[in-house]
Amino acid sequence: MSTKFDITETLDVTGLNCPMPVVKTKQATDELTEGDVLEVVATDSGSMSDLKGWANTTDGVELLEQQEGEDGGEAVYRHFVRKTE
Repeated sequence: MSTKFDITETLDVTGLNCPMPVVKTKQATDELTEGDVLEVVATDSGSMSDLKGWANTTDGVELLEQQEGEDGGEAVYRHFVRKTE
């Protein structure tokens, strides 16, 4: 997988369902510095809309990209969030 940005940290929320991927992502972004990029790896299909909605309504973060794929036959969703403030 190739991305257009440097990943600062990866957060593994596989196996967690709504609302935990968003809760854990918010906690992780609170610890980042402006400009850092967090990769969030999830298995909850709802994370696609949940994280997009959260990023669109939250100051200080920007959703850069979302990707859907598979890992060992299991659906995996990757989200890339930049801290902007």
